[in-house]
Amino acid sequence: MPTFNDPAADAREASEAIRGLAHATQRIENPEVLYPVIGELMATTRNLSQVLDQLARAQQQHTGRAMTDSGDREAGSQLTFEAAAALHEAAAHIGQADTVLDRATNRAGQIAWRPDEPQHRWVSVVFLQGSEAEPVMEIIDRQGPDAAIAYLAAFDYGEETVSAALENGYVYETAPQTPADRLVTDGDYALTYSPDLNYVGLSRRIDTPEPEPVNDTAVGRGAGQHRGAERPDGSSWFLPDAIVEVADSRGLYL
Repeated sequence: MPTFNDPAADAREASEAIRGLAHATQRIENPEVLYPVIGELMATTRNLSQVLDQLARAQQQHTGRAMTDSGDREAGSQLTFEAAAALHEAAAHIGQADTVLDRATNRAGQIAWRPDEPQHRWVSVVFLQGSEAEPVMEIIDRQGPDAAIAYLAAFDYGEETVSAALENGYVYETAPQTPADRLVTDGDYALTYSPDLNYVGLSRRIDTPEPEPVNDTAVGRGAGQHRGAERPDGSSWFLPDAIVEVADSRGLYL
C-alpha cells in the first residue's frame, strides 16, 4: 500500500507494481482488459511526469547541501542543476507519451471484442430412454459408467455421426447436462444419464471449426440415432418434461 509520505518506499512499490505488470502482460488471453489497462497506464504516465518535475525541484531546492564524494561543493552544485535539467527533460518526454497514450485509449475504447470461439464442441451420438435405456443402466450398475461409454460408442459412426448432429442441430458448447443428470467423461466421450428418469445419452467432443453441415445426403438411422426439428446451438436435449416426445420423434431403438 502507498504511504503517501515516504518517497523511497512508494518508489519501490511502484517499481514492483510495474515489474508485475510487465510479467502479467506477456500473454493476455482476454482482450477486454486492454482498454482499462491502457487507461491506468495513461494515468500512471501523468503521475510519473508530475513526480519527475517534483524530483527536479527537490534537486534544486537542496543545491546548497550538494557536494561530490571528495567534498567539492561547486561541482556538487553543478551536478544538481544538471540532474534537475535531465529530470525536467524526462518529464517532457513522458508528457509526449501521455498524449500518444490518450490516442491509444480513445481508439481502444471504441473496440467491441467478439466472444472467443470455443476450441471444442460436443455432438450427440445417441440418446435412449425408458425400456431402451435399461440395458445400458444395467451395464452402469454392474460394470460402471466406463463400460457403458464403451458400449454406446458402437453407435458412433465417426464423421457420419458428426454430420447428422450438425444437420439436426445436436451440437453444444459443453456436454449436455441438467441438474438431474450424472455426467461421466472418458477421453472425447461424455456419458449423461439419470437413473430416476431412466434415460442415457452419449456425446462426443469435436474440434472447431465445425465441419460444414451435410444437407444433400440422406444419413442412415444408425448415425447418431437422432431425428426431428433443429434446436438452437447450446440447447439441452435432456429436458425431463419433453423426453418422451423427443424420443418418439427420433424413433430411438437399440
